[in-house]
Amino acid sequence: MEASGSTRPRAALLVLLCSLLLTPAAAVGKAAPYVVYLGEHPRRDGVLSPEEASRRAADAHRDLLAAVLGDREKAREAIFYSYTKHINGFAATLEPGDAAEIANYPGVVSVFPNRGRKLQTTRSWQFMRLERDGAVPPWSAWETARYGEDTIIGNLDSGVWPESKSFGEGEMGPIPDDWKGICQNEHDATFHCNSKLIGARYFNKGYEAAAGKPVDDALKTPRDENGHGTHTLSTAGGAAVRGASAFGYGGGTARGGAPRARVAAYRVCFRPINGSECFDADVLAGFEAAIADGVHVISASVGGNATDYLDDDVVAIGSLHAVKAGVTVVCSASNSGPDPGTVTNVAPWILTVAASSTDREFPAFAVFNRTRIQACLLGSLDPEKARGKIVVCVRGAITRVEKGEAVRRAGGAAMILVNDEVSGNDLHADPHVLPAVHISYDDGLILSDYINNSK
Repeated sequence: MEASGSTRPRAALLVLLCSLLLTPAAAVGKAAPYVVYLGEHPRRDGVLSPEEASRRAADAHRDLLAAVLGDREKAREAIFYSYTKHINGFAATLEPGDAAEIANYPGVVSVFPNRGRKLQTTRSWQFMRLERDGAVPPWSAWETARYGEDTIIGNLDSGVWPESKSFGEGEMGPIPDDWKGICQNEHDATFHCNSKLIGARYFNKGYEAAAGKPVDDALKTPRDENGHGTHTLSTAGGAAVRGASAFGYGGGTARGGAPRARVAAYRVCFRPINGSECFDADVLAGFEAAIADGVHVISASVGGNATDYLDDDVVAIGSLHAVKAGVTVVCSASNSGPDPGTVTNVAPWILTVAASSTDREFPAFAVFNRTRIQACLLGSLDPEKARGKIVVCVRGAITRVEKGEAVRRAGGAAMILVNDEVSGNDLHADPHVLPAVHISYDDGLILSDYINNSK
């Protein structure tokens, strides 16, 4: 009796361990945002209004997820985007096991995490023979294409600075009647659109899900915080701006590839989270809105790691539906390389544009005193040492532009930003707050050697 009684707790423990081992491994894990892609919408009855068709699509998304979660209300709470117009799918916060289960349902093309992405030549128009010596010859393709007149370019990026002269309405006529977009400024009363910048929206739910907390009002606006979206949109469709320069260098007329085009900004990129600024659920929402609004061209200078399959690449998915709707999609080929496997956005229906080196430079000469290269955190620089000097800063810890701000606050005259070893040759043209140059890790080693051996 004594021995038999002592085995009971052990037997109960054995049963408990066996039950734990029988629990599906896929169900273990932290809930995270996923995108569930369903391909095209079923053929819709022409009698249905677009609003009713979208409502039914959203209901179908909730029904599908409810079949997995076992509760329609839980499904409603989990979904933070329903793509109901041109793209069929939804984004939801799911347990890994639930994501794996729904991936096996009939009609589900792919299920993938809400991955993060990053934001990605001078004289382009002269190279394309659109202009010569600052003038537009009569045989220029610009003349033939009427400078892109009334073409609508949608830009998926970090937003736009509407006050930029590149988006002044000038002599633009009335907005086309078939334009369906809006100027989303409920949290930013200073943000205004016009007959040049005819629309602006923001999509931050995927970013919010990745952050794990609500975003502040500064991220509830199409307004550009870092300048990247303003740069790319003005490159595509900015109006002609005479007397433009960068700190007095490279003066001339700045104009986009289609200077008379209408433009619309779709902000899908925000402040970096673990190195990522744009999240898949938001990028797909941007594609969906741009197609529905009636753009003719979509420009997307965003990219992530190359994927093996196009059905879990949101740029490939979004651009596929755009092209099917008659919209041309132009994407960047990435900032990395030239090495194998570094090109992104390579779906065959995308016009993928590679970067090139430039054929000119603006040389400036500097003499350095022996000093130590610093991380240049805000408040870390000694004004007595930095005042009036060119300060060399190492990339990392805070954003590149913030490092320039740290130098400016300390009274520095300019900054040389040096990549750390991890960043390698990854260079960016940022809108710095003071004269600045960004150099690679290898060039930084040469500069460091020069500084250490200078008297």
